[in-house]
Amino acid sequence: MTATSQTEEDDHLADIEDGCGCAEVWEHMSEQRDD
Repeated sequence: MTATSQTEEDDHLADIEDGCGCAEVWEHMSEQRDD
């Protein structure tokens, strides 16, 4: 896997702070899906 493809794969997590828990990730993903 190249660095570029890894970056593309996790772009949707760019707004999530490092160290947040799974509940925060779930909430963020739910908000993204509603848009």
